[in-house]
Amino acid sequence: MGKLKTSKFDVAEHLRTSEERAAYLEACIEEAPHDAAFIAKALGDIARAKGMSQVAVDAGLSRESLYKALSGDRSPDFDTILRVMSALGLRLHAGTGPA
Repeated sequence: MGKLKTSKFDVAEHLRTSEERAAYLEACIEEAPHDAAFIAKALGDIARAKGMSQVAVDAGLSRESLYKALSGDRSPDFDTILRVMSALGLRLHAGTGPA
């Protein structure tokens, strides 16, 4: 039997439309609503899918600082999150439901 070849899964390759990106972010928020670093990493995945350089320009951030902010290693400040969401065409909205 030959060797099994595997490749690393990159979710960014599967986030092709704005609807897919919004659904992915919503699922990540539902999965870990209190984990800001996890949600920032999800935004990083979406930014990579859309094009990190263009997102950085649209958000008014350097590409390097955007990578650091959305790495999942730390929780970026809320201003950065709002700027990135705007650059990605995503909106923050409030709803009611279970806590």
